[in-house]
Amino acid sequence: QVQLVESGGGLVQAGDSLRLSCTTSGLTFSDYVMSWFRQAPGREREFVASSSSRGAPTYYTNYVSGRFTISRDNSRNTVYLQMNSLKPEDTAVYYCAALRHTEATYLYTSWIEYWGQGTQVTVSS
Repeated sequence: QVQLVESGGGLVQAGDSLRLSCTTSGLTFSDYVMSWFRQAPGREREFVASSSSRGAPTYYTNYVSGRFTISRDNSRNTVYLQMNSLKPEDTAVYYCAALRHTEATYLYTSWIEYWGQGTQVTVSS
């Protein structure tokens, strides 16, 4: 049984930082492209960042490029999302996601094989 479990969300002020973690089990982590998506209230789930199976290359949506950093530790089956200079518009539920065999620079929800349950990030102004 594949599980992706996110942690690290919370309530912060604009300009603060958070680091999300996603620990997986039941899959061969190093075979998967790992990514983060987010979904704000009333909006569709959208791509945030992805990391290839070896940790590079990484890709980001324009909204977070330069502020967020995705990384992974294949020895711990864990992917991270370091979020700096947070803005109120970053408020959303953040989801960890896994898929195999893509070199795409932008991912779509329909491509994802496995999802985590999500973790809430709220940024106050």
